[in-house]
Amino acid sequence: MSWQLRLLNAQLRWLAKPHLARTPGPVEADRDLRRSARLFLRQPPYLRHVIRPGGLHWISAGPCRDRKVILYFHGGGYVSGAPETHRGPVARLSLLSGVEVCLPVYRLAQDAALPAAFDDALGAYRALLALGYAPRDIVLGGDSAGGGLALALLAWCCGAGLAPAGAFAFSPWTDLARTAPSLVENARADPMLPVARIAELIDICLAGHDARDPRVSPLYADFPGAPPVRLSVGLTEILRDDTLRMAARLEQFGAQVTVETQATAPHVWPLLDGWIPEARATLRRTAGFVQSLLDDTSR
Repeated sequence: MSWQLRLLNAQLRWLAKPHLARTPGPVEADRDLRRSARLFLRQPPYLRHVIRPGGLHWISAGPCRDRKVILYFHGGGYVSGAPETHRGPVARLSLLSGVEVCLPVYRLAQDAALPAAFDDALGAYRALLALGYAPRDIVLGGDSAGGGLALALLAWCCGAGLAPAGAFAFSPWTDLARTAPSLVENARADPMLPVARIAELIDICLAGHDARDPRVSPLYADFPGAPPVRLSVGLTEILRDDTLRMAARLEQFGAQVTVETQATAPHVWPLLDGWIPEARATLRRTAGFVQSLLDDTSR
């Protein structure tokens, strides 16, 4: 563990986690994420952000391969975040991989409960297909709730015979039914997320919808013919088992799954590029994974 990560964990534990524990509701959570993103989610030089027809946000920060794309879904517990909040670390991933990133807007739960976000994610995938991208030219990605959304979309794609080249997720939220043992085991160890707010958040997100619907909890989805998947998670996260059990689920369907674990890294640490060396290292490994998928001519 770097000294930067040690310092970050202390700051998260004493400042961020208590703040999240007392955030009044979704509106305030979204406001706070937008503010903190401007301060803490660093942007690489020469970031390019273009909104093209259909409302899709396209992010890059250097030369990109033609007709290849990462379809990335931002996190924020389904109640906060936007393409603008995540464009910094996503642009760094684009720079490292040489692949343009498409960030769609999806409805937040306070405006339309799940599975509305899934419907918007599916619409974005279909939009890429309509633009002429073949499934083998698309890699799905996301962080936290967005990581769960990417994996839920992956399940639909597999079932429809339209599987992308692969997928990756940083600390994905995959089980809204709250069956993960790590919710209890890591309640104190997690430096960032207050487990006491999870039930309330899920009630807002689902508004009575089935928590085991594969469109909102991909842990319960089927993945026939699944492509390679890369997952990253910190072992002290309350969402640790959302990743580890997701990996086992994918492997049941024959997927080649790579799981990167960090002993003490916080939730979605790759987004903190420029603050901790562990973030850049994970982004580099993820970029290499994306390149290997798009270079595979056998798919």
